[in-house]
Amino acid sequence: MYSKLQNPLRKKWQSNQSAYGLWITMESATITELAADAGIDWILIDMEHGSLSYRDVLDHLRAARGTDMAVLVRVPTATIDTIKRSLDLGAHGILLPLIATAGELEDAFTHARYPLQGKRGLGGERAIRWGAEMASYVAVANQETLVIPVIESHEAFENIDHILAVPGLEAIFYGPSDFSQSRGHMAVWEGPGIAEDILNMAEKAKTRGIINGVIATDDHNISLRKQQGFKMIGIGTDTSLMRRTILSSLKTCHNEKHQLKGDSNSVKIHHDV
Repeated sequence: MYSKLQNPLRKKWQSNQSAYGLWITMESATITELAADAGIDWILIDMEHGSLSYRDVLDHLRAARGTDMAVLVRVPTATIDTIKRSLDLGAHGILLPLIATAGELEDAFTHARYPLQGKRGLGGERAIRWGAEMASYVAVANQETLVIPVIESHEAFENIDHILAVPGLEAIFYGPSDFSQSRGHMAVWEGPGIAEDILNMAEKAKTRGIINGVIATDDHNISLRKQQGFKMIGIGTDTSLMRRTILSSLKTCHNEKHQLKGDSNSVKIHHDV
């Protein structure tokens, strides 16, 4: 069997464990190496926003090779070209932005599956080791490749029962910020009623045996999402975690500087007395 495609996320989910991931938005593949060394379960290479190209996706995939970390790609659009190219490069699965109807998800599954389940073309690329492992890859690709829609609009919320009923769906991901904006709550993470609606959708998915995923906003939110039953939790983006650490360290530096200045003034006052 083509062991390189056996999706490590399934092992976690089958044992009812949460899988923790890192959102990749930066070009350097060193980030992927760091994530693997730290024990991250999955990374998501984000091509929907920012500057990442297929060349960057390839670099991150190469950095993850030989690890137990799943590599997913959020394609820029849920179209045949973006889905096919991402999978041909060797990704374990794809995240589909802005899926709002069951029909859109069904089309994406068709693009991601080989015949007779779908219409994915057979290309002699990295996923099949340039032809050397074609038969073994094709034999398991349809069952191992994850196709995960991102639920991030009011329209998707209204159609959630139909979306969850699409054959082959194993996991869904939620985008609270875009969901909020679709209801007119701009530039917020979870607008009024959004948190409750996400949990209601998550309960429906759980009842069907479908994994729920979301990206957390901080360490406390990671714990909260785990308590809420999410099994696919992003701990943050590479840039947000870096920024958070930098700001925290700078705050410590400034506080120590203020403390030292305060201590110096105390000594001076003591001497004057």
